[in-house]
This record gives sequence, structure tokens and C-alpha cells, in this order.
Amino acid sequence: MPLDVVELTSAQFKKICDIVYRFSGIRLSSGKEALVKARLMKRLRALHIETIEAYIRYLESQKGVSELDYMIDAMTTNKTNFFRELAHFNFLTDKILPNLSDRKLRFWSAACSTGEEPYSLAMLLNDKIPGIVKRDVKILATDISATCLEKARRSVYTKSNMSGIPDQYLRKYFDKTENNSSAIFHLKNEIAGMVQVACLNLMKAWPMTGTFNVIFCRNVMIYFDKKTQEKLVNRFWDYIEPGGYLFVGHSEGLSSISHKFTYIQPAVYLKK
Repeated sequence: MPLDVVELTSAQFKKICDIVYRFSGIRLSSGKEALVKARLMKRLRALHIETIEAYIRYLESQKGVSELDYMIDAMTTNKTNFFRELAHFNFLTDKILPNLSDRKLRFWSAACSTGEEPYSLAMLLNDKIPGIVKRDVKILATDISATCLEKARRSVYTKSNMSGIPDQYLRKYFDKTENNSSAIFHLKNEIAGMVQVACLNLMKAWPMTGTFNVIFCRNVMIYFDKKTQEKLVNRFWDYIEPGGYLFVGHSEGLSSISHKFTYIQPAVYLKK
């Protein structure tokens, strides 16, 4: 059957939604059928599978275990940019960094996408922390998407990615080259080296053993239901040291869920 006439039935849509939720915590809502079908078609073409029913059977088979990663990747939207939601970085600069006196500092970008968030953080820390070369500063950057993480590890960006970066950071922390008349920006090793990129499903076990001064988990919980949000936020509590902060997206306030954090300002929470 030609893929352009493949149908997504309501039962199949529910099945895909259940698989996505069970694996990643992402809740696909009613009304997303056309979007889900369009994104599934990419995977059917890649695998030369002719029907969605056959694709679901493949997902549920032993052979299809690795396909779950690709399917989740296809279903998620990975929009990001450097210094997104600038108020957070200003708060970090003005209110948090001046009070971090320990030699060892740890930060976590818990849904890092293609790397713009953790690298923004690395540039800021490098610029604002005096004597940073003598401090033990590391940023953990995790995401569920292997495709996004591959881009993050390369730390190479095009001109369209650069709009949020202050000019002085652009000059200081990137090497610019020309590629077929297009500008390519390579993040310098001193910044890339501050970030450890790793694959992590927030719904699964977390292997980290230490705590963090700051956790960024922004613009991902909008895809989770309240139950999943609450479970995740309370897991973050255990991984933030007393006096540490949790940043969420500006559309992800925590007022509707039960948690122990103290509200500081929009999308900024403190563990007292």
C-alpha cells in the first residue's frame, strides 16, 4: 500500500499514545492525530513498513526495542535556542552565582535538546565566575533524543542558531568558518569541555550519585500530565542540594502540583 494512503485509526492512535506515555511520560492529546500520523510516516518510510498496524507490531516485538528511541524522537518537538528565557540567566547571574563559594559546582540541564541551553550556561559561568579555571565546575546535559544529543556533542551551529547570543560571547567562544557561503559556528573546546552530554530518559532510573546546585528542566514538563510532573519535580528535590534552585519553563508553573520547593519568581524555585 502506498504510504500516502495509509490510515491511522483511532485504536492505533490510542495504542501509539499509550506506548509513548509508557516509555517517556509524554502525553499526546486528542487532536494530534494528523501530527502523529505525519511523524509516523517518516519511520515507516525509513523501515520500509507499509502499515501503521505492522509498525505497532514491530514496536512491540523484541526486534523493535531500539525503534522506541527513534519513534519518541520523531514524536517530540525539540525547539530551543541560546539564552532562551533570558530572565533565568539574569537571575542566575545576579542572585545565585555570587553566593556559590564552594570549589565544586554542579549544574544539570535535564532536557538539553541540541545543546543550546547547557552551552549558554557554560558561557555564562565562564564569563561570570572569577577564577573559574581553579574551580571544579561541571554541567550535565541530558536528553531522551539520540539525534539531538549527537548535535549537542558536535557543538556546531549555523547562523540561524546564533540570534540569542551576546556579541561578545559570539566572538569569544565560537570559531566561525564559511561553508558553501554559509557561516558555521564551532563552539570552542574550553566551553564544550565544561559540559558532559549523556542520554537519559527522565522516566527511568537516574545514575547520578551527587547533588546539583542548579537544575534546569524547562519546556519539557508541558508534555507530561500532572501526575508525571509531580513525580518528576519531587525526584528533582532529592538531587538538589539545600539552597539550590530548580528552573522550569515559564509556561510550567508548579502551583497545581504538590512539592516542597519555595517559589521565588516565575519559573524559579528554591530548595530551602
